[in-house]
Amino acid sequence: MCVGLPARVVTIKDGMALVDASGARRKVSAALIDSLDPGDYVMVHAGMAIAKITDTDDDEMDDILEDV
Repeated sequence: MCVGLPARVVTIKDGMALVDASGARRKVSAALIDSLDPGDYVMVHAGMAIAKITDTDDDEMDDILEDV
């Protein structure tokens, strides 16, 4: 099973996004998403932002992960 984690985009530079996932920051590739801005939420898997999500999606995922 593959797991993606929601994260908020902090900055974008040279096709890489600095994302914040519950306080943990890391750089991920933003190559798969055409329009990405700081403050957007993304699903991250294997070092890549694979989809834009809403902040509501992020809240729901946080609730699920807390239960696990």
